[in-house]
Amino acid sequence: MAFRATPGRTPPGPGPGIPSVSFPSPLAPVPGPGAIEEEDEDEEEEPAEIHLCVLWSSGYLGIAYYDTSDCTIYFMPDAPEHESLKLLQRVLDEVNPQSVITSAKQDETMTRFLGKLASQEPQEPKRPEIILLPSVDFGPETSKQRLLSGNYSFIPESMTATEKILFLSSIIPFDCVLTIRALGGLLKFLSRRRVGVELEDHNVSVPILGFKKFVLTHLVSIDQDTYSVLQIFKSEAHPSVYKVASGLKEGLSLFGLLVTSSLLCIPTGILNRCRCKWGHKLLRLWFTRPTQELRELNSRLDVIQFFLMPQNLDTAQMMHRLLRHIKNVPLILKRMKLSHTKVSDWQVLYKTVYSALGLRDVCRSLPQSIQLFRDIAQEFSDDLHHIASLIGKVVDFEESLAENRFTVLPNIDPEIDAKKRRLTGLPSFLTEVAQKELENLDTRIPSCSVIYIPLIGFLLSIPRLPSMVEASDFEIEGLDFMFLSEDKLHYRSTRTKELDALLGDLHCEIRDQETLLMYQLQCQVLSRASVLTRVLDLASRLDVLLALASAARDYGYSRPRYSPRIHGVRVKNGRHPLMELCARTFVPNSTDCGGVQGRVKVITGPNSSGKSIYLKQVGLITFMALVGSFVPAEEAEIGVIDAIFTRIHSCESISLGLSSFMIDLNQQVAKAVNNATEQSLVLIDEFGKGTNTVDGLALLAAVLRHWLALGPSCPHIFVATNFLSLVQLQLLPQGPLVQYLTMETCEDGDDLVFFYQLCQGVASASHASYTAAQAGLPDQLIARGKEVSDLIRNGKPIRPVNELLRRKQVENCQALVAKFLKLDLEDPTLDLGIFMSQEVLPAATTIL
Repeated sequence: MAFRATPGRTPPGPGPGIPSVSFPSPLAPVPGPGAIEEEDEDEEEEPAEIHLCVLWSSGYLGIAYYDTSDCTIYFMPDAPEHESLKLLQRVLDEVNPQSVITSAKQDETMTRFLGKLASQEPQEPKRPEIILLPSVDFGPETSKQRLLSGNYSFIPESMTATEKILFLSSIIPFDCVLTIRALGGLLKFLSRRRVGVELEDHNVSVPILGFKKFVLTHLVSIDQDTYSVLQIFKSEAHPSVYKVASGLKEGLSLFGLLVTSSLLCIPTGILNRCRCKWGHKLLRLWFTRPTQELRELNSRLDVIQFFLMPQNLDTAQMMHRLLRHIKNVPLILKRMKLSHTKVSDWQVLYKTVYSALGLRDVCRSLPQSIQLFRDIAQEFSDDLHHIASLIGKVVDFEESLAENRFTVLPNIDPEIDAKKRRLTGLPSFLTEVAQKELENLDTRIPSCSVIYIPLIGFLLSIPRLPSMVEASDFEIEGLDFMFLSEDKLHYRSTRTKELDALLGDLHCEIRDQETLLMYQLQCQVLSRASVLTRVLDLASRLDVLLALASAARDYGYSRPRYSPRIHGVRVKNGRHPLMELCARTFVPNSTDCGGVQGRVKVITGPNSSGKSIYLKQVGLITFMALVGSFVPAEEAEIGVIDAIFTRIHSCESISLGLSSFMIDLNQQVAKAVNNATEQSLVLIDEFGKGTNTVDGLALLAAVLRHWLALGPSCPHIFVATNFLSLVQLQLLPQGPLVQYLTMETCEDGDDLVFFYQLCQGVASASHASYTAAQAGLPDQLIARGKEVSDLIRNGKPIRPVNELLRRKQVENCQALVAKFLKLDLEDPTLDLGIFMSQEVLPAATTIL
């Protein structure tokens, strides 16, 4: 920065004192610099890393993990765990950590588990790094002291040591020994690895913005295959050439359906239903953790039902507008903790707090009987008002963005204001100094100027004369030569030295004082970090429920009922949430598997009659109810469901080294047989088709008989199959547990009419020939296929078609004759013996 003084041109000084920024209503438009585009801070966010610490001892499990996306430590209180370590595996599947930290002194069971985890294929995205720390790092007292002595920005510095212990005791269960040891080991790992602060000074610690508890009780078990085949999630390559490296976007899936609006409803295109990034993350978290907790599910449904009322549509739209400004607060707090705050961070935080206050005021006018509204109205405290007021009265957004650094408004610090006025008045003052300096210079020098350069000071700038060629020519009596730049010679004079002593380095002094104010403001914000974190939690929850309400309104969903008295589901006129959007017409079907009778439903029907869609429909409606969403049905009653298992598609992968049928058995059916309970829902489609027909039919019958032998403890099973022999040969025992259903069809001459309606009964045939004709196979192949099928069904021998055989013989004869005609009998190198043995005799076997 440099000021150049020229006679007759004086920049305008500051006007009258600018009053403090007034605090507008939170429902007014969020303030901010008018002509400045909002910077998307999420683009610079680094990929999140999760580091998990686990200990297992005496049948109990202690887990804690650190998430770099929000700089929060999550812990699970001591939970009972079997030697199979299924709970630990479930946590790993859901959290997907980059590293797993544990003690080097471990039980043999845990050692085997970690060895198996480390031996996964390198291509496997879930393979974490196994890190073993000395057992002394997990000592109970050591870990407790490590927790209590930590430097946490969310704890006010004014707290005494005793108050800090009481504060942490209200958050962390110090009576859970394994959890405390896991937390201590995790803190040791973070300080040793310096996660997120690798390039910072050693006195900068890993930022920790909070401790939160997570539990996995009352969760419904769903594996990754089920998420894939039901199209709950579906990733596909991003079409943008700018995102080829970063890779994926959400395809046609239930998750994509609930986070994006219908093209028919939003004429401007597809918009994200979740207005803030953390709402998007929370919805994905709910999808990965469906729950049986009825109180939680009903609380979600109450909010959705409220926003579906026509009189509340304006309120929902207002909240949507406010939620747009809820940004990545943890990232900003992390930057504050590391003193890396940018100007745009203050602007984003200001708008976030304003929007949160707007949400608070709206929720205070809503029924307080709804828990979410009551929480927002109460927990969005006056601390938010204090933060917004401080930022609004201190930060000069327009000047900060113009200079790309933190600047404060006038009337905040009198000393800063005085220095700024002095700095602003420098051009006219320096013009007078330059005129006096010019009077004392050689008459050959036509002009001069006095400039100010930060960190260097005041200098006299003189144009380079033609006679000044060598460095010795730059010397002028009474002046100290400094440097040459752009044909300008810069000197120190007696007056410039006096200016340095009188005015000093104003620019740097102002920056230093404003940086000190910024640090004080950061401390004020960080001391209230817990309020900001709670804002993000409640705002993201509100965002998700508004998104679910929007989807329910657009697609005509209804509220499910939860009944702990029944196991299974009862659905009236249910619809497939994705298929109904892709098909011109969709036929709804009902489901009733909530009683003791008909726990195993065997569904037969022609190919393409809708069996697979029906199975997925049952699974998706059940899943949607278990995440607290309205469902695509007229009515739905959901009983106690503890897991959903599927065998619908084979999820093949070269890295697995398994055949398709082995994947069906090992990863899908075997998992259901070994883990399904009377409260589980099992969906099986065309199991057994990957091997010999007889063997596949036998395996299917054996699996179903295994479950039927459990009696009333049998899971709720839906089986779609084209093995009609399963019914015709009576391979399943007769009784009330088995119910046979079929997809209704009607033959109209050579055509087959699909009604896509489920009804009682068994299909008479698979009608594969009709499907083949629809696929475009030649008529003669279809006719031959039907002929062979009838022969097999009637137990008659299959004879080759004479016409086809005769045509083939004629073609072979013509080919042999052509070879004879090509022979040159006068060729001395011709060996007729070789010709007969290699050409004629092999061809003769195909002719005779």
